[in-house]
Amino acid sequence: MNFNSNQPIYIQIADYFCDQILNRKWTPEERIPSVREIATLMEVNPNTAMRAYHDLQEKGVIVQQRGVGYFATEDAYEKVMALKRDQFIKEELPILAERMKQLGYSIQDLETKILELQHQNGSE
Repeated sequence: MNFNSNQPIYIQIADYFCDQILNRKWTPEERIPSVREIATLMEVNPNTAMRAYHDLQEKGVIVQQRGVGYFATEDAYEKVMALKRDQFIKEELPILAERMKQLGYSIQDLETKILELQHQNGSE
């Protein structure tokens, strides 16, 4: 994984976990990779990986079952969706709004462009 220098690595690992959950690659019934497995996969110190696990446990996204491993919680998808939506509104939307203003785009222009992209990609 290529890490961004603007954000702590453990947060980027947690974001990777969230992406796996949002893409439904990790479900509550399946064990997610261990701290050591993730540390090896991401080529990071196990302590850095462990910080990501602790962060997501505190947010109620993953849970550890002693002797078995880590699992996404039953409502992990909903929790991650809420976290990511909040993050988008607070961090990404203001940047997008400012850029739209600079370039003279209206909300209607953006809606038209999004619909065109969706049509090109075959999704609704």
